[in-house]
Amino acid sequence: MQKKPYKILGVDPGTNVLGYAVIEVDGKQLRAIDFGVLHLAKYNDHQTKLKEIYLQLQEIIETYLPVSMSIETPFYGKNVQSMLKLGRAQGVAIAAAITMGLDIYEYAPKKIKLAVTGSGNASKEQVYAMVERLLKIKIVKSYLDATDALAAALCHHYQGTNPQNGEKRFKDWASYVKNNPQKKR
Repeated sequence: MQKKPYKILGVDPGTNVLGYAVIEVDGKQLRAIDFGVLHLAKYNDHQTKLKEIYLQLQEIIETYLPVSMSIETPFYGKNVQSMLKLGRAQGVAIAAAITMGLDIYEYAPKKIKLAVTGSGNASKEQVYAMVERLLKIKIVKSYLDATDALAAALCHHYQGTNPQNGEKRFKDWASYVKNNPQKKR
C-alpha cells in the first residue's frame, strides 16, 4: 500500500535567529518545501521575541500543514542565561505546534548531526554540505540556522517516526506533559 506524502517541520530554536524548515516525504523521495530564518534581534524585549516565534511558527504551520515538528533541544554551554533563553524559545515553538495539533519530537544536536552526516561531532559546515546533497538544493550560507532546521527534519524522518507508524500524537499541552514526565521540574 502506497503511503501518502506528509510534511515535517524542523526548528532550530533561537531568540535572535530561529531556523525553520518544511520538508515533504513522499515514499523515499525527500523535498525541501520551504526554509528560512526568523530574525528576532530587531525586537527590543524577550516577550515580544517569544510572541513572534509563536505567531510566525503558527503561520508556517497553517501554510504548509506539516504533521509533525522536529526540534533541536538546547544544550548546556558556558552561558546559563543563553540556555534559559533557548529553552524558552523551544518551549514557545513546542506550544505553537501542539496548539496546531502537530506531533512533537525533540532531538539533541549530536543526534541530529549523527543522523545527517554519520558523525555526532560534525561541524556546521559538514551538516550544511550534507543537507544540500541529501535534498539536492543550494542553500545560501547566511541561512545556516535554516540548515540546522532542515537537518532536524531529516533526522526525524531517518528515525522512522512518522504518522503512518502509529506514533502517539499530543493534542494539548496537558497530554504532552503527562506523556513526558521527565520534562517536568
